Amino acid sequence: MKFTELTISNASDLIFGIAPKPVLTKRGLLIGGGLVYPELNFTLPPVEVSTKNLAEVRTHYSDIVTGALTRAVELNSPGLILEFETVVEMTLTPDIGVELVKVMNDICENFYAREGLKSEIRLTPNDLRDFDRPPRQRTSKYMDPMMELFERGALAGGDLLSIESTGGKELSDDALMMCDIRQFIFTQAILGVRDMQLIWSKIVALANRLDKIPGGDTACAFGNTAMVLAEKKFIPKVFAALARVATVTRSLVAYEQGAKGPNKDCGYEGPYMKAIAGIPISMEGKNAACAHFSPVGNITAACADLWSNESVQNIKLLAGMAPTVSFEQLEYETRLMNTASKQGQASARMLKSLYVDSDIFHDPQAFVLAPDTVIEIAKEIVAGKTYLESTVNGCKKAISMIQTAMDEGRLKNDEKEYVWIDTIRQDLESIPSDEGKFIEEMIPFIDGEKIILAEYGL
Repeated sequence: MKFTELTISNASDLIFGIAPKPVLTKRGLLIGGGLVYPELNFTLPPVEVSTKNLAEVRTHYSDIVTGALTRAVELNSPGLILEFETVVEMTLTPDIGVELVKVMNDICENFYAREGLKSEIRLTPNDLRDFDRPPRQRTSKYMDPMMELFERGALAGGDLLSIESTGGKELSDDALMMCDIRQFIFTQAILGVRDMQLIWSKIVALANRLDKIPGGDTACAFGNTAMVLAEKKFIPKVFAALARVATVTRSLVAYEQGAKGPNKDCGYEGPYMKAIAGIPISMEGKNAACAHFSPVGNITAACADLWSNESVQNIKLLAGMAPTVSFEQLEYETRLMNTASKQGQASARMLKSLYVDSDIFHDPQAFVLAPDTVIEIAKEIVAGKTYLESTVNGCKKAISMIQTAMDEGRLKNDEKEYVWIDTIRQDLESIPSDEGKFIEEMIPFIDGEKIILAEYGL
């Protein structure tokens, strides 16, 4: 662990719109510098994506960006981020992804020149490495098109570079379904950390060479999978909350490697990134209901620097096309945040408090995202000398705080949930502090047909 202390140590300073290490984009968006900006995430309706169908796909993206930027001008928006989260075909065939970045960036540049509207593109290629079975995290042939799209897409106009990396997912889904916190921590603190070191050293080096911004990663494949499973009542919410905390050290590695933020929107571990690394963060909540349900609709806005909608298809609604509708919803939410900030610290903190209080005690997954909780857990994380120790420390603190809140009657207590607390705690206590010993203990329980440990340097 390179982070040994918090950048933000007071929960009152963990607030929307302000980050200790703001990021300035090419067209002048200062993210974390006082304003919260919308980050619009969008995707295609059901349509073939191929070189032969590129004209239709290009039209979709052109219409999406034109519609959103036109509405931004009409609403006097101070600016926005457009996240181009590619579909698989666009990364497998980088020519497609690059062409779409060019189309969208030309529109952004035209609006900037004509209207003074500041916008940037976050380029998020797919992590293709799990196309191999079992996945090859280090030697996969699919690394080449990923990195090609990063490089050529950045040159075409992608100013922020991010990814949803999936190192460790070979084992994490089973760990979640079995509520095996030991195996889940193994996927994050052992496998995930090693994979993040590999891929983010590459992304940061490329971004620095091209004068682009290495944004950050997201534990969407892990923490959000847990959240969706809990929402469907497949696993306990208490376990999903612990899974969220367990992803923190893994995601921190991007910033140890030199990423600058903002992290990616579906990284609900973002508040921990902000508290520890001081970087600006992109968050999603109630406006992400177009993509998935969650128990954290408001609390995630408490310390956001970008406010996102996750991903919305380009389909027709009564008011207009869905991405334009989503942008308007994001713009009004960020306008509220920015108005509160302009009225002074007291107003901003009041709005932050309302965001937090409306969610915090309904679900343990919301509880672990509250700024007060984040700071206390983050202190334990940075006190760890290794990634394993940091992860276990954070989870122990989280389960203790959840139990206390339930015992005191503050956090909603479902008896079916509560019975998991002792089981999880015992499993955490059984994890040795020595990483090598933990790896030795886990290897006999690992399905060798699902994972190649050598791909993680083990």
